[in-house]
Amino acid sequence: MSSNQKPVVIITGAGKGLGRAYALHLGAHGARVIVNNRTHAGDTEHSADRVVAEIASAGGEAIAHYGSAEDPASGTSLLEAALNEWGRLDAVIANAGISEGRSFHKQDLAEFQQVMAINLDGTVNLLHPVFKYFYEQNHGAIVVSTSAAGLYGEHGLPAYSASKAALIGLMYALALEGRSHNVRVNALAPFAATQMTEQNLPEALKAAMNPAAVAPLAAWLIDEGCPLTGETVVCGGGKATLARYLTTSHEALPEASTGFPNWWTDMQALEFNRHHTSAVALFQDFIAPGR
Repeated sequence: MSSNQKPVVIITGAGKGLGRAYALHLGAHGARVIVNNRTHAGDTEHSADRVVAEIASAGGEAIAHYGSAEDPASGTSLLEAALNEWGRLDAVIANAGISEGRSFHKQDLAEFQQVMAINLDGTVNLLHPVFKYFYEQNHGAIVVSTSAAGLYGEHGLPAYSASKAALIGLMYALALEGRSHNVRVNALAPFAATQMTEQNLPEALKAAMNPAAVAPLAAWLIDEGCPLTGETVVCGGGKATLARYLTTSHEALPEASTGFPNWWTDMQALEFNRHHTSAVALFQDFIAPGR
């Protein structure tokens, strides 16, 4: 981390997998970390405590927090924990989330809503108080954890895909709102072998897709020297790519419904080469004469 003072970072879902990797990396590079992971029934040792102990044994500073992302008060509780312990908060990685493995036509509504409650609402519960705090102090960085499923969807993951897509929209909106107050907001779509994904990965890929390979990028995205905001970065196995929504040029609709087949053929030949920085920018481009 490039700050002269040790930055304070909240990481949710940090008891294992990617969140743990982020916490260990940041703790080893000078950040003070609030390690959040909810309590699970039957736990004899809390996963957040184990990660805190790992960070401390390597000479870092960390505290544990056991709140659930679903709790509307969790964000305020995490912010208060940071301020009470270290008097500041500089960044947040909203990593807590769950997946499902059921097609939409086989899924009951409660299961769908549970995924949304943790992945989307849980992130909102965290960011609502934290974003306001960053906005008022004119400083802060946020990373939300999205997914390739949020970008493109995936069969058998309807709620997961929907929740992760919604987080990209939230990220765009907050990046626009926070820009004038030095609050940067980005989305990270990781590929990694975790408890959520490893059953679907060949053995040969698991070592290459270590969560630790994503951690340096996550750390850079919240570093004060990083200029990115409003971006979605896909990362895994030591590689990364930017992902953006693109549009084609505009084409007039056919005058008669019989013209749609030819219109669609023409549309498919167009290049996706236009990127817009906001919904208003797309609208202005769309209505511009001659476009």
